[in-house]
Amino acid sequence: MYNILKPFLFLLSPEKAHHLTVKVFQILCGIPLINLFFKNNWLVEHPNLERNYLGLNFPNPVGLAAGFDKDGKYFETMSHLGFGFIEIGTVTPVPQDGNPQPRLFRLIEDEGIINRMGFNNEGVEAMCRRLKNKKKSKIIIGGNIGKNKLTPNENATDDYLKCFHALHDLVDYFVVNVSSPNTPGLRDLQEKEPLTKLLKTLVESNLAKVIQRPILLKIAPDLTNSQLDDIVDIVKETKIAGVIATNTTIARKPLISSKQRIEQIGNGGLSGKPLGRKSTEVIRYLAQGLGKGKLIIGVGGISSANDAIEKLDAGASLVQVYSGLIYEGPNLVKNINKALIHYKST
Repeated sequence: MYNILKPFLFLLSPEKAHHLTVKVFQILCGIPLINLFFKNNWLVEHPNLERNYLGLNFPNPVGLAAGFDKDGKYFETMSHLGFGFIEIGTVTPVPQDGNPQPRLFRLIEDEGIINRMGFNNEGVEAMCRRLKNKKKSKIIIGGNIGKNKLTPNENATDDYLKCFHALHDLVDYFVVNVSSPNTPGLRDLQEKEPLTKLLKTLVESNLAKVIQRPILLKIAPDLTNSQLDDIVDIVKETKIAGVIATNTTIARKPLISSKQRIEQIGNGGLSGKPLGRKSTEVIRYLAQGLGKGKLIIGVGGISSANDAIEKLDAGASLVQVYSGLIYEGPNLVKNINKALIHYKST
């Protein structure tokens, strides 16, 4: 069905297609017979898929990456696709419009996406209101938190703390996003000194809570090995739960799309198939440095079961998809889970 609809959706701008698809899917999920059809068609349940990490019981290891549901509007709808967990955000303390449109672009020949959304979201208070009204309490929700564009880096910790405290009782784990290329200066927070300070502050605030939430760090794929060594040291020193590898890349090679097309699009983070190999290399490097004690969630370029297995073999324990859904459609999650029933880690 999706292969029939995709050409028509691709006639629309990417943002319009995204909003239209999710809205229609949301309406269909509210119709009992169609809801049952979705459950029977996409939900894959098997004991071999179950995972226990971070003190959480994941029904399967395939999650929806942050960026798809920036405001916590669609996590219940998207759960019908059979995800084992869903990450919402990136959310900031106060609402912001993000960058001017157009800011989302398809690279159809490469099965890639370039975005420069810029943390467009309705703010953490709006997200909290929606989470308080969630109906399906069993959905594992991750809260991806960031800073507002106008907040200088020296005050960034305050923004992360505001989101952390607001969401603490409403999400199952946190992701600290310092790796988006679309907020000026944000990636500077990946440097060792400011990142260590930020994470230590969040960990201290977490320990002061009655219930502690796992904290993960989302990193860029563009870090050097020396910078990745710093990430390993920081994760161990701050004792956070692990890493999500990776965010989008600012690199533009290798691509099938013409140089003219790439220059026409301009700045932004590249995701989808072109990111796959690089993100896997980062996962493998981190896994060797971190050892068995820290969780790695692999994301970037997963558009098939084989891609997911490649990430798991490299050292990831869970995986996330986003751009692959755009090109492969809703069967992607089911196909990955069906293959993982028989997967044995190497």
